[in-house]
Amino acid sequence: MILCCGEALIDMIPNEAGAYTPHVGGAVLNTAIALGRLGVSTGLITGLSSDPFGAMIAEHMTASNVSTAYAVRSARNTTLAFVHLDEGQATYTFYDEGTATREIRPDDIDPAPPETEAMFFGGISLCNPPVADSLLTLALAQPERRLVMADPNIRPSFVSDHDGYRARLNALIGRADIIKLSDDDLNWIEPGTASLADKAQAILARGPKMFLLTEGGDGATVYLQGGRHLHVAAQKATVVDTVGAGDTFNAGCLAALRAADALHPAAIADLPEAILHDMLTLAARAAAVTVSRAGANPPWASELA
Repeated sequence: MILCCGEALIDMIPNEAGAYTPHVGGAVLNTAIALGRLGVSTGLITGLSSDPFGAMIAEHMTASNVSTAYAVRSARNTTLAFVHLDEGQATYTFYDEGTATREIRPDDIDPAPPETEAMFFGGISLCNPPVADSLLTLALAQPERRLVMADPNIRPSFVSDHDGYRARLNALIGRADIIKLSDDDLNWIEPGTASLADKAQAILARGPKMFLLTEGGDGATVYLQGGRHLHVAAQKATVVDTVGAGDTFNAGCLAALRAADALHPAAIADLPEAILHDMLTLAARAAAVTVSRAGANPPWASELA
């Protein structure tokens, strides 16, 4: 089983008439949904409200084969994210303070069950306390034999304390076996004029065994310790919007590693080129389906067969 750890929220997305309509979303929930639809046993550690939006999220999780058993239940409101689209590219305004996910404390989270193969962390839940500190504590508590992947999916305008956020990300990067960043995220974490390849090596020097770089229409690259790297082109797609594309990419990578029996830290550093190519290709294909339809709507395994 893979446990995804972070926000589940409601994306308010404008329709053709400009009116906002609710869609279940959140970067970490999107990754969990994509994993469940790809046939991977998945659970989500998140805050789940008793309000109508919380019920909507729970129904969506169940329908996509994602367990709600690990959610922290409360009567606090669900986080809302208003999505602004410009030629299909999404930016967000979040309403998060005091919500079901934001207020998660370390004692609210049960230890991961023994059958957990990997833990995934990311999204806006890493931005601000208390949930951000709670998730970092959880990540650092994982045994070395359990794979940890993280995708911060950075939203600088949402961060209340940039120094604290950078310190939290540095600690998470130091523990993670796999880090995934977009080119924009990488430039935020590693500012300066160095090439993306050099910045990728700087991330690996902090401890991860694998670094995944996504560049939108320019494709994706995997970098490994020792200088190995492999690039695949983006899959062609008619873009409706980019909501959930990177989250689906994460799920595709994890699902491919699990199918190759490589979902453990000891296997990551020495993966053969064929497995790396299959991983990036599956992830890119899944992401292409997601961008071709409105909102975060990842593909089912049957759609990729």
